[in-house]
Amino acid sequence: MQHLKSLYILSLSLISSLSFAQKIENTASFRDVKSDNYFRFHYDNDYFTATDRFYTQGYTFELTSPRLAKNPVNFIFLKSKNSADKFGLSLEHIGFAPTTIKSDEILYGDRPFAAAIFLKSFKIATDTINKTRIESSLSIGIIGPGAFGYEMQKGIHEWIGDEIPMGWQHQIKNDMVLNYNLTHEKELARFKDYFALNSHLTARLGSLNTNASVGFSATLGLINSPFTSTYDKNKFQIYMYSQPLANFIGYDASLQGGLFNQSSPYTIPDSDIERITLQNNFGIVMQWRSLYLEYSRVLLTREFETSKSHKWGGFRIGFKL
Repeated sequence: MQHLKSLYILSLSLISSLSFAQKIENTASFRDVKSDNYFRFHYDNDYFTATDRFYTQGYTFELTSPRLAKNPVNFIFLKSKNSADKFGLSLEHIGFAPTTIKSDEILYGDRPFAAAIFLKSFKIATDTINKTRIESSLSIGIIGPGAFGYEMQKGIHEWIGDEIPMGWQHQIKNDMVLNYNLTHEKELARFKDYFALNSHLTARLGSLNTNASVGFSATLGLINSPFTSTYDKNKFQIYMYSQPLANFIGYDASLQGGLFNQSSPYTIPDSDIERITLQNNFGIVMQWRSLYLEYSRVLLTREFETSKSHKWGGFRIGFKL
């Protein structure tokens, strides 16, 4: 526990200057929807990259609405002057597996089975004068068998006619997910409606992840600025984006076990965790009137000593309400 405390102190010192890149990120500026009221669904799977290991699947149901301004947890989110605020809720479910699901034994040196499900409240505050965005969120949920990761993976494999996964009885045990996330983005350069470059800083502190990352995002195509009001200058948008990040790892419950429940049968030792990883999120977005469509890919370097690099793909579909 003393080592965990040291990691938390380190992470707190990083928060002012770095950021964390999570598996699912729905508030990034290149995913901006010019409405205070929309619904969006997101699905990830490494099947899109012809792999079946590590971060294997995740999905999100996301809703923003002016009515959520009355959410009682909003008081913990950062406030900024001259900002246009957007409030939302999302339900997120993520699953992890080792390099093979054919063994019923613990695969030492491989990734543990793990799953988490949580409800996230978030706020996006856009300063149209200084061209900045502050995105705050609070996630509450569970990691462990209660997140039905086995049932999720088994159901998908039955649906596609694939083999039934084995080994989930050795997964990370039940523990609480309580995480706070803070992201800062600023427009660095922009050329009309065709190109934009933004800084990206995020910090995450909690029982699921305590991490930090720094990077930037670049968009190229026909783009509306995410740092303006909800007015759509271009009714039709299509653009590519790339977001390279350096991640500074403090704690990851999907690898190291729950912060409070230490009874998981197999976890990755602290000494084997890669404290710095590199990641690139890239994809293409199309928006037309009320419709939002996106296809994304992610590349991530190895997360622990005996691991390998990983990649996965995903798609989003959304509608203004």
